[in-house]
Amino acid sequence: MILIADGGSTKTNWCQLDGTGNRVFFNTEGYNPDFVGTETIAASLDKNLPDTLPRADVTQVYYYGAGVSNAEKAERVAAAMRQVFPNCKAQVAEDLLAAAHALLGDKPGFAAILGTGTNSCLYDGEKITYNVDSLGYFLGDEGSGSFIGKRLLRDYLRGLLPDGLQETFKQEFNLTREDVIDRLYNQPLPNRFLASFAKFAYDHNNISYCREIVLQGFETFFDNLVVHYPDYQQYTFNCIGSVGYNFRDALAQAARNHGMEVGKIIRSPIDDLVSYHESKLSA
Repeated sequence: MILIADGGSTKTNWCQLDGTGNRVFFNTEGYNPDFVGTETIAASLDKNLPDTLPRADVTQVYYYGAGVSNAEKAERVAAAMRQVFPNCKAQVAEDLLAAAHALLGDKPGFAAILGTGTNSCLYDGEKITYNVDSLGYFLGDEGSGSFIGKRLLRDYLRGLLPDGLQETFKQEFNLTREDVIDRLYNQPLPNRFLASFAKFAYDHNNISYCREIVLQGFETFFDNLVVHYPDYQQYTFNCIGSVGYNFRDALAQAARNHGMEVGKIIRSPIDDLVSYHESKLSA
C-alpha cells in the first residue's frame, strides 16, 4: 500500500493507493517542520489518521511538504512517518516539487504555490532548477494568505479599514491588540493565524478595499519574485493553492500585467500528483 501526501502549513491532503487502482482520500493537519517536530507530527497522525487505514500495510510514503527546505527538516518528517507506519520507506520532498509534478508533469515550465505561504520555481521536467526564496512570512511570502492577512490585521488595528468594514471585522473576530500580539509572538503557528484572515477578504470581495489589497499582494509577488526568474515571460504562469485559486481572477490580471500568459491555476495538487505517481509506477 502506498500513501501520497501534499502537506501545507495548515492542512495535509492524503491519498491511499492499494494497488488495485482504488484511491482513498483523507485529510490531516499540516506539518511544517519549521514549526513542529517529529513527535508532534507522529502524535497528530496517531490521532487523525482514519481508523480504517492499516498502518502496517503501508510500504511507501511519498510526502511533499511546506517547510521541507533541507535534509534535516526532511528527516524530521520522515522519522515521524516511519514511526507511524513501521514497515514503510518514506520519501520526503518540498511541496514545491509536488506543485511542479502536478502542474507540469514531465514538461519544463514555471510553477508557483500561493496558499498559507508562497513559493515558486523553474522546473526542467524532472527537478527544480531555479528558485527565488520566498523568505517566509516574516520577510516575504508576498501574495500568500499570511501576507494578505497581515495587511488586513495591520489596517484593522490602526483603524484604517473603510467605514463599515472596520466594524464588521471587529464583530467577526473580536480581537484586541493584546490578543494579536499574543497570537503572533507567544502562540504556535503564527503564519496560520495570519493566513486565516484571507478568508475575510474573500467573503467581502465585493468591497473595493478587499479586491485592492489582494491585487496589490499579487503585484508584489510578481515584482519581488517572479520577475527575477530568467526569461520568465517565456513561460506560462501555473499555480496551486487556495489563495491563488480563490482569487484567480486577480492573480490572472497580475500575471497579464507582467507579460505572462496563464496556464493552470488549481486549488490542490493531490489529484494530479497521484496521477503523476501512478504513471511512474506503471511505467
